[in-house]
Amino acid sequence: MERMIGRVLVIVPTYNERQNLPMITERVRAAVPEAHLLIADDNSPDGTGQIADELAAQDDHVHVLHRPGKQGLGAAYIAGFRWGLAEGFDVLVEMDADGSHQPEELPKLLDALADGADLAIGSRWVPGGKVVNWPGSREFLSRGANVYTRVMLGLPVRDATAGFRAYRAATLEKVGLADVESQGYCFQVDLTLRTARHGLRVVEVPITFVERTAGTSKMSRKIISEALLRVTVWGVSGLPQRLRRPR
Repeated sequence: MERMIGRVLVIVPTYNERQNLPMITERVRAAVPEAHLLIADDNSPDGTGQIADELAAQDDHVHVLHRPGKQGLGAAYIAGFRWGLAEGFDVLVEMDADGSHQPEELPKLLDALADGADLAIGSRWVPGGKVVNWPGSREFLSRGANVYTRVMLGLPVRDATAGFRAYRAATLEKVGLADVESQGYCFQVDLTLRTARHGLRVVEVPITFVERTAGTSKMSRKIISEALLRVTVWGVSGLPQRLRRPR
């Protein structure tokens, strides 16, 4: 995966994903054979961490980051980013372990970086993107959250909450990670906003999002509430600056 973007690291956070991890690891390794995979496990009670160690023992492109406990998606990705940056990777990818993000579509995100993007987002809500096996209520919630985010933040991105994305290492270094505290899908909005405010290029690539068939979703009211509150605060605090922009 040398397509003029350098070394690629796919970061997959896990918590109780023993049913899905072997499958997603196999698919990532087949889709992007030269990429490395970092499994960031939050001390899963179901033994996911042990399975991750077994996979790593069989493949020198698979690595494991054992974390002390469940601290949230954002913290897991920050830890993965720091590990990847310290190891000299040039591209860092976010991907769920449950199969909702299809590894076979990852080359499209990497191609977007090769074409000049600083952040490539696998988007459900641009033309060509879609979701599979979602109830209408879940789709309404996601679409509504993204519309609210776009309006409140003035962010020209249709799927800012998307969790399938690829960053250049230089992008993460420029936007900074030290003061990122967001969790859940609010973490995705946070980093998208930081990237856009630094004048970097964000490109949305249409993907097909497939609802998990095994394991349990980590979505909760707490995650939704955090996103709503933070986006509102960011939007209100940034309103004066947006009003001063020339039209």
